[in-house]
Amino acid sequence: MRTYLEKFNLVSEVNEMRFVRDLKMTCYSTVYPFKIFDDDRIDLTFEPITIFYGSNGSGKSTLLNIIAEKTRVRRNASFNSSAFFSDYVERCSMKTRGIPMESRIMTSDDVFDYILDVRNLNRGVDNKRNEYIDEYISYKGDRDKPFLLNSLNEFDEWKKAHLIRSGKQSASSFVRQNMNNNIDMHSNGENAMKYFIDTIQNDALYLLDEPENSLSVEYQLKLKVFLEDSARYFNCQLIITTHSPVLLSMKGAKVYDLDSDPIEPKKWTELDNVRRYFDFFEEHREEFF
Repeated sequence: MRTYLEKFNLVSEVNEMRFVRDLKMTCYSTVYPFKIFDDDRIDLTFEPITIFYGSNGSGKSTLLNIIAEKTRVRRNASFNSSAFFSDYVERCSMKTRGIPMESRIMTSDDVFDYILDVRNLNRGVDNKRNEYIDEYISYKGDRDKPFLLNSLNEFDEWKKAHLIRSGKQSASSFVRQNMNNNIDMHSNGENAMKYFIDTIQNDALYLLDEPENSLSVEYQLKLKVFLEDSARYFNCQLIITTHSPVLLSMKGAKVYDLDSDPIEPKKWTELDNVRRYFDFFEEHREEFF
């Protein structure tokens, strides 16, 4: 099991105060991400699987983006940056064993873009399927069209027409024969799972921002096993933000609670979100029997 990123230190409160004090421009209403983590309490150490947990607005995604910019991992989708984001990142420090070139950050926008690409591909396939149906109808109806058989292409066309006109080939079998088998009939959740499986390779650092989005509990469980195996057997280091109790329970994961003061690692069963789930099911225990 590998850790490519070992330690990460955010900007200290003293340096933040100095930066804001020396700032001459007054046209900005915010100095984000300065003052999001406004004290010296976050000096992070990492395991092969590290998770940032916290309620909405706790800074999970901001923290992940700061690390992504500092480590310079690959990024596809844009993120909520600001005029001072690079200033903040520059003042952070880290200790690494070298970040592999294949490393990347994966966000909900990346998954959504992948799902849209699949939909567009399927839309193109559907259009092609309609073209083949029209072609079948044309062969079926135009029984008097002559074929000179002067070329292989015309022979192939005559063969298609002969099978259709003789009733030896149905419309559905004609379409299946001529279509490439590239229609993706998966749901959004299944395609999201496929995105992670196709994208996460061996020997790299991956930053995942709430990967449970679009996934049912069944697929969250499958993703949990896949990520555990990626870290344990294939030398991946994972840094994840999540609300999901399923992902929070990953074996060997170090979980930082961004809602605690000071921010510190906790057992997943101690986290507020997990306890709320537990209490909810306890209230309804009798309904399960």
